[in-house]
Amino acid sequence: MAGGPYNIPRNTKGEGRFFYIFSTKALIVTIVFALIGIMFGLIIYAFLLIATIKTSSALVCLICAIIFGAIGFIISSFKIPDSNNFEITRKAGGEYIDQIVLRFIKFKMKKNKIYTFFTEEKNNE
Repeated sequence: MAGGPYNIPRNTKGEGRFFYIFSTKALIVTIVFALIGIMFGLIIYAFLLIATIKTSSALVCLICAIIFGAIGFIISSFKIPDSNNFEITRKAGGEYIDQIVLRFIKFKMKKNKIYTFFTEEKNNE
């Protein structure tokens, strides 16, 4: 009974992940948001220097990078809960937050235009 080769089913859910929690998309978005946080940290540090408040620039940048990086990780990794209690969770429940944000950006770029398809019903009287 010699048959051809076939694929053995296996669990591939954890593959393609870094540090166990980061998928490739989540890692990239987290790094981008952390870099944005560092830029905001430098701006905040400049304002603190103007206000003559003594602090470390590395500390301010690190705190901003952690906060922005966490926001980026949450946006790219978590789904909106599927619940009927709120309108937004009823309509978008189970979808990733970043997909919702991208759809919102595309909607705003089209200047809030919604196209609908309307056909009149014909009466056969």
